[in-house]
Amino acid sequence: MANERLRAALLERGVSISELATAIQVDPKTVERWITKGRAPYRKHRYAVAAHLGMDEGYLWPEALTREQVASASESEIVTVYPHRWAVPRDAWGRLFASATQEIGVLVYSGLFLADDAGIVRMLGEKAATGVRVRILLGDPDSPEVAQRGADEGIDDGMAAKIRNVLVLYRPIRGLDGVEIRLHRTVLYNSIYRGDDQLLVNTHVYGVPAGNAPVLHLRKVLGGDMVATYVDSFERVWEQATPVES
Repeated sequence: MANERLRAALLERGVSISELATAIQVDPKTVERWITKGRAPYRKHRYAVAAHLGMDEGYLWPEALTREQVASASESEIVTVYPHRWAVPRDAWGRLFASATQEIGVLVYSGLFLADDAGIVRMLGEKAATGVRVRILLGDPDSPEVAQRGADEGIDDGMAAKIRNVLVLYRPIRGLDGVEIRLHRTVLYNSIYRGDDQLLVNTHVYGVPAGNAPVLHLRKVLGGDMVATYVDSFERVWEQATPVES
């Protein structure tokens, strides 16, 4: 069976068979067989092709990746683990967003600690001005999900109040081109903070405030799927959320 994904990837990137063959140092006929006969290259060649085309190896050859390879690559996506959100160095949040050149994403109920940092809010606006897409998802303060989270943390209506406060704190960037804020009604199992292919994922623990829960620092690695799993989750919540009027 022909590998149509590889064929399409070459067309999309404007790379010819001979150019790819030269780049990864194989015979052009070998590349042709990968496409027309669907043969899977050796691991080192799969990685070289994926890196040259800037695509996931698992997308180009999904059947070639063993469970062990996926698990190994995914483990490599873990940069570090913090036992609590308060243990994350303050400048780590700034570095995450400052490094973004395409996408910044925030998925939280309130994320008050972030919105209360005037420097971070200013940076989000500056990033949007350079063409970075900034998307912020906050919990709907009138939703039963937010009410339940407040009850679980023992602050009851305090959770909704924090979200309303955050909406005020984000006023300086609301309405800016490139900045989008939406309200969601989702039961969150974690909060997600994204800067391109890096994430800080704050897990949610029943009865424990988010600031006391662990945080995973993840960076996308070819062949891994942890970052992709969280990014897909963000997109699903985004699609169902309601835009906040400027």
